[in-house]
Amino acid sequence: MATGEQRIGVVGGGIVGLATARELIRRRPGTEVVVFEKEPAVGLHQTGHNSGVVHAGIYYKPGSLKAQLCTRGRDLLRDYCAEKKVAYVECGKLVVAVDETEMDRFAALEKTAAENGVPGLRRVDGAEIREIEPNAAGIAALHSPRTAITDYPAVARALAADIETAGGQVRLSTEVTGIQQVPGGVALTTSAGAVQVDRVVLCGGLAADRLGVLSGGPRGPRIVPFRGEYMRVTPAKQELVRGMIYPVPDPRYPFLGVHFTRRVDGSLEVGPNAFLALSRRRYGRVSVTPADVADTFAWPGFWRFSAEHWRTGMTEIRGVLSVRSYMRSAQVYVPAIGVADVRRAGLGLRAQAVERDGSLVDDFVIHASDRVTSVRNAPSPAATSSLAIAEYVVDRIDGP
Repeated sequence: MATGEQRIGVVGGGIVGLATARELIRRRPGTEVVVFEKEPAVGLHQTGHNSGVVHAGIYYKPGSLKAQLCTRGRDLLRDYCAEKKVAYVECGKLVVAVDETEMDRFAALEKTAAENGVPGLRRVDGAEIREIEPNAAGIAALHSPRTAITDYPAVARALAADIETAGGQVRLSTEVTGIQQVPGGVALTTSAGAVQVDRVVLCGGLAADRLGVLSGGPRGPRIVPFRGEYMRVTPAKQELVRGMIYPVPDPRYPFLGVHFTRRVDGSLEVGPNAFLALSRRRYGRVSVTPADVADTFAWPGFWRFSAEHWRTGMTEIRGVLSVRSYMRSAQVYVPAIGVADVRRAGLGLRAQAVERDGSLVDDFVIHASDRVTSVRNAPSPAATSSLAIAEYVVDRIDGP
C-alpha cells in the first residue's frame, strides 16, 4: 500500500462496487472505505433486476477476463452464500439445440466450455434431455449441473453489512457529480457535499461511461442500455421446468436469448429479451429519460451497430409488443408452456458498452489511471464474478 493513503472512495452500491469495497477493507486494515450510492438502497439496478443465475463459465472466450473471473467468482460466491446463509441452489442448466442447423454453434460452444473447465459438463442426446427435463424438446444439449441460482439483492445487503461492520461507510442517496484529481488525492463533488479521498474506484454500472468521462477518462466505450423483459409462468405450470433451459446463443451478440430460469423462491421465469432502453434508471414498460436517449443517439457506435443489426431489432420489438410473439421462440424449448401460461413480470436494464465503430465490448473493461480506477464494462457474468472482480481491481491498486 502506498504511504499516506487513508481513505478510498467507491462510487456505486451495486454488487461489484460493494464487493470491491469489502475487498479493500479486507486487504487494507485501517483504511477508511466509503461507498457512495445515489439510490436509497443498495443493489437497486442491475444487481436487483437480473435472472439470479450463477454462471458456470460456458460462454466466455477462453483466457478472457470473463472466463477467468467467472470461474473464480463462482467458487467465491458459493462459499460466501454458505457463510451468510443466502440461498444458493445448484439446479443445473441445459443449453439445448433444437435442430441440425444449430450444431456447428453447439460444437463450438462445447469446445469453449470444455476449455473453461466448466465442472461436470457433458453432452446429452434427446432422450437424456428428457431424463433431466421431461418437458424439454431438443436433439442435443450441454448439461451443466453446477450452474446455480441465488438471491443477488440479499448478497448485496450482506456485503454492505460487512463493510459497515468492519468500519466502512455506505452512504445512500449520495450521488457523485464531480471527480477531480488534486494534489494528494481526488476531490469528489456529491449531492451531500464535497469529499476528498486518496483514491477512488468507479463501479457505476449503467453510469460507468459518464463517471469515467467525469474523472477525465476516455469517452469510449459508451454505455448503450438494453432492456430485458421477463414473463412469469403461472403456478399451474411452473413445475414443468426443474432447473434452467437455454438456447444455443448467437455468437454475434452478448445476449443469451430467451430462456427458462427457476428462482430461489420456487417461481419460474421466461426471459429476458433484449431491446434498446430509453432510460438508464426507470423500469416502467414505457420509460423515457430524454438525457439518456440523447446520450445513446449522440454516440456514432449506436448507429453503426443499429445499421448492421436492424433485422434482429425488429424481431425483438415484436416480442416487446406481443406476448404471443415473445413466447413463440421460448415454446420451442418447452412446448407445454405457451402464451396462456405466462404473465408479464419485471424487467431489467443491461449496461452494454459499445465502441465508436459499433462493435459490442464483449469482455470486462477496467481502466486505471493515477488515483482513479474505473470499471467501464461489467455486464453478465458480473454478478457471478463480483467477488473475483473485486480481487482483480484491488490487485491492480496494490500493484506496482
